[in-house]
Amino acid sequence: MTYSGTSAHLRVPAAAALHPEPVPATARDKRIAIVSASIGAGHDGAAAELARRLTSHGFVVDRFDLLDLLPVHLGQLVRDSYHRMLVRAPWAYQRVYRSTERAGGGGPLARALLRTAEERVFRTLHPDTGAVVSTYPGASRVLGSLRLRGRLTVPVLTYLTDFSVHPLWVADGVDVHLAAHAVPAAQARAAGAQDVRVSGPVVDPRFCPGSAVERHTARARFGLPGNTPLALLVAGSWGVGPVRQVALELRDCGAAVPVVVCGRNKALAERLRADGIEHAFGWVDDMPALMQAADVLVQNAGGLSSLEAFATGLPVASYRCIPGHGLTNAAALEEAGAAVWIRDPARLKVALCDLIHGPLGLSQRAIGFALFTAEGEGGPAAEIGRIHSAVSPPQSPRFTAPRHHPAARRLVATTAVACGVWACAVGTGIATAYEGSGVIHAIGHSLDRDDPPPHHIFHVEGHHHS
Repeated sequence: MTYSGTSAHLRVPAAAALHPEPVPATARDKRIAIVSASIGAGHDGAAAELARRLTSHGFVVDRFDLLDLLPVHLGQLVRDSYHRMLVRAPWAYQRVYRSTERAGGGGPLARALLRTAEERVFRTLHPDTGAVVSTYPGASRVLGSLRLRGRLTVPVLTYLTDFSVHPLWVADGVDVHLAAHAVPAAQARAAGAQDVRVSGPVVDPRFCPGSAVERHTARARFGLPGNTPLALLVAGSWGVGPVRQVALELRDCGAAVPVVVCGRNKALAERLRADGIEHAFGWVDDMPALMQAADVLVQNAGGLSSLEAFATGLPVASYRCIPGHGLTNAAALEEAGAAVWIRDPARLKVALCDLIHGPLGLSQRAIGFALFTAEGEGGPAAEIGRIHSAVSPPQSPRFTAPRHHPAARRLVATTAVACGVWACAVGTGIATAYEGSGVIHAIGHSLDRDDPPPHHIFHVEGHHHS
């Protein structure tokens, strides 16, 4: 829904906006907007839990998907192109990720695409919104730009969903960055973020340690063996990655029986069963119970699934990580001592046995639990609420009618062509730093092939339950 107002725009410096005299809650509307993106499900999962917590604190929460706010239905093209990139050209994704990491952010094509969403995002926000939260790098860039230009007069916050922080997560104009741990907080500061606060993870409260009875019940419900060690292999909401290879390696090493969640990829589940992997599931609605049934989580993206495992008391192993954020998340989790990164397949059995039966597993469980017991005062939602309440009531922004110029229409057309380039990075907010047609030709060539995906297919960060 589009809202309009009549108040003049105010250019409010970011720092000054966060430290005015508090205003009684009765004098203002308690409304917060959250902007995410439906790439995989990790960004949306964090947004949903933040919304639930904020609602329980008495706020009215509006949720928006940035992809829905891109013009001429570009959002679906972005999502589909990113998916195809990960399946057919993971090497290109790694190249784009590293190049933008070195450059400190995205290039002109990414900025052009995001710029087309600014007016729609601005007009979508309710005039009584007191703060805006992003759980996706592209949304942070759009909101930060609106904030810098004085169109948004309320605080903008970014919740960092990843354990590693690519420079694209840090957008000029964002007032506060919230991190789950000191490691991503330090990376955000190194990327230029000024106000970074460690507020703890955002995980659905259903993810918690299970009793012996709950563990037995969950295994019976999913048809799993009662006493055998189980390795839960997550494949994201899209079920993309070297899942078959890893599942077979888990089975053959003998440390644990593989239990594989394939997301919405039904074909993958069927291939695994044909391979003799008995416990292969598609979309699982009750992931908390399945995690309570398992003994270790094996993952390769380091997203929300890892945080859910920590909350459940599952030790986590990163193995055969996807390019880009999969590798950097594995390194950050290892630096924090929260997960072991198995780089050598020859160490798979030893590492899993240590995680399931040995001191490594005990240590990692303690570190994982500490993420939640050491949450900031009330966690990320409480911090967002405090920032919202610390500023004066928002003045209703003046929503001007969008200007329609031929140049703007040409920009949209150009952006549609460039979308295939930018889309390879949109899932984690990674935008291309390349200029010109060279990379478009290279990526387009890789996506147009009709041959099957190469042997090293990588798994995209995503979620696995609703």
